[in-house]
Amino acid sequence: MSAVSASNADAAPANSRARVLFASLIGTTIEFFDFYIYATAAVLVFPKLFFPAADATSATLQSFATFAIAFFARPIGAAIFGHFGDRIGRKATLVAALMTMGVSTVAIGLLPTYASAGVLAPLLLALCRLGQGLGLGGEWGGAVLLATENAPPGKRAWYGMFPQLGAPIGFICATGSFLILSDILTDEQFFQFGWRIPFIASALLVFVGLWVRLKIHETPAFQKAMERHERVKVPLFAVFSEHKGRLLAGTFAALATFVLFYLMTTFVLSWGTTALGYSRSTFLPIQMLGVVFFGLAIPVSALMADRIGSRATLILATVGIGLFGFVFHPLFGAGTVGSVIAFQIIGFALMGLTYGPLGTALSDLFPTAVRYTGASLTFNFGGIVGASLAPYLATRLATEHGLAAVGYYLSAAALITAIALFATPRKGEFA
Repeated sequence: MSAVSASNADAAPANSRARVLFASLIGTTIEFFDFYIYATAAVLVFPKLFFPAADATSATLQSFATFAIAFFARPIGAAIFGHFGDRIGRKATLVAALMTMGVSTVAIGLLPTYASAGVLAPLLLALCRLGQGLGLGGEWGGAVLLATENAPPGKRAWYGMFPQLGAPIGFICATGSFLILSDILTDEQFFQFGWRIPFIASALLVFVGLWVRLKIHETPAFQKAMERHERVKVPLFAVFSEHKGRLLAGTFAALATFVLFYLMTTFVLSWGTTALGYSRSTFLPIQMLGVVFFGLAIPVSALMADRIGSRATLILATVGIGLFGFVFHPLFGAGTVGSVIAFQIIGFALMGLTYGPLGTALSDLFPTAVRYTGASLTFNFGGIVGASLAPYLATRLATEHGLAAVGYYLSAAALITAIALFATPRKGEFA
């Protein structure tokens, strides 16, 4: 039997480096594009079309509540897709996750509004948002494993940063699409049909992603685990019974990353286009400039992580995030174009430094047999505690106590993350 297994291992088709990296990048780019067009619409569109209320702030808070639904669905998606990813393989599970996300996103673009369907409209929107969360919950972990489990020695962080690059690329595409539509359509046309275009057009991107992922083979690490009969019957139970300490530490190690990102995107966009008085066409390009620095900082952080370790790189980035919280109000609250640009560049650059090595660090916490489930759950639990309520809480804090309180909220999250990082192993023993 061992001879046959060895023969099968030798005969197993290998993935080319370019195919692996592109497949991990294109999938997360599509997933995050879908996710961010919802985040942008939650600020610009949904409060007006799906949540009519007596005042704009109440409508925005209701819209943010549906935004949070996906984060609570993501761990469920992580458990479901993680189970099959650890049991039957990374490839088939990644394809299923992408389809779940894609169908949910296209459906949002076809929904009736409150004016035509009444209370059914926000209920259907919430249901579609739930589907987005389930899909993304299964997507991220598989994409990271596709990259890191194919990485040569000493290059795990470099390979692991490719799916992370999908976040800034997807964000730029999502924000750019709304910016273009805002320029070529009148406000009436935009709210009548224009906002639907990015959601429906995402179907084309999903087909591209599916075509690429159907061309890849299983990762070498999963193949070896299969040959050694290391699969566990229920990966979810194994994670909670054997690795709960790592799960908890990893969850809070991701806290500051999520808080920072959703403050810099959803909350800042909302506050900038309301309290600071910026128009969509003025503020979105500033935000896109910041995201460029987000993307540029990710490979820098990957190079650092391969040299000094993912954990050490995350600790340094977290210290920077904590300090950034104290200049949140002076920079953003000043409201001038120069101060807002500086705020966006610094905040998003810090985001790149913390986000780049995060996937590698979380996947290193778990053995191959439960890695899909463990890494996915850790990342998505981090999303619940760090991102799901961040725009809502930040809006309440800013409204009731001023922008300085939002900065202190970010610094507190960084402190918790630093403590969690010191509690994680210095080196991933399962890498």
